[in-house]
Amino acid sequence: MNESIAHIKKAIEPYRQQIMQHKVYAAIRNTDDLKVFMQYHVFAVWDFMSLLKTLQNNLTCTVIPWFPKGAADTRYLINEIVVGEESDMDSFGHRKSHFELYLDAMQQCGADTKPMETFIRVLKNTGNMVTAFAAAEVPSAAREFVDFTFEIINSQKDYLQSAIFTFGREDLIPGMFVSMVNDIHKNFPQSISIFKYYLERHIEVDGNHHSQLALQMTTNLCGTDEQRWKEAEQAIITSLQKRISLWDGVYKQIIAPTTTASLNVVKAE
Repeated sequence: MNESIAHIKKAIEPYRQQIMQHKVYAAIRNTDDLKVFMQYHVFAVWDFMSLLKTLQNNLTCTVIPWFPKGAADTRYLINEIVVGEESDMDSFGHRKSHFELYLDAMQQCGADTKPMETFIRVLKNTGNMVTAFAAAEVPSAAREFVDFTFEIINSQKDYLQSAIFTFGREDLIPGMFVSMVNDIHKNFPQSISIFKYYLERHIEVDGNHHSQLALQMTTNLCGTDEQRWKEAEQAIITSLQKRISLWDGVYKQIIAPTTTASLNVVKAE
């Protein structure tokens, strides 16, 4: 294993453990709890796709006329991941992005997709994230998570984008969801079969093929530059802290008394 990768893995392990052992998983006891989880998490699924496409735009040529850009090995790594994430196969044999698959899962179990649909519609029309957040009444924990992702996207530093993609998303997903997958049959009815399929696909794909591709991509981009590795480590730690805060927000919403269970929203000032 690359020494810099090994160093990062050691440095971030306490944060990974906080995420994988978070109390939110045990709090999800019924479909109503799961709906709350999904209504927060869908924003992380969406901004993951934005981070993915940012990497593809930065590491490959996506404009006309076409010219070779960057290292061919790195182009292959990101393009391979994009194919799986943007045009995977659902359980019915239809091609869909993992984001679209997640929306299908939400609709099947009765989770509210209107906030995400509103967010996307307003963002398309205005190009303004703050306006879209306010119109959709996005929970503050979800907004802060997305804000950090876009802070890294807007940094124009591909090695940071790759680092949080690898260690804050791709490499993290299998451990994050494994406890939910193990209990899903006994805790939930067949009305969440699509969500079960979504989780299993992430464990199957991200836990093996994609995580290895992403690790190699980050290694290629940071190379032997010690400053890049230091910046990458700090960005990864912050991304994991944002994930913990996102799960904290979900947990607080799930355990909130029914009479005060309105979402904590952030409106534009």
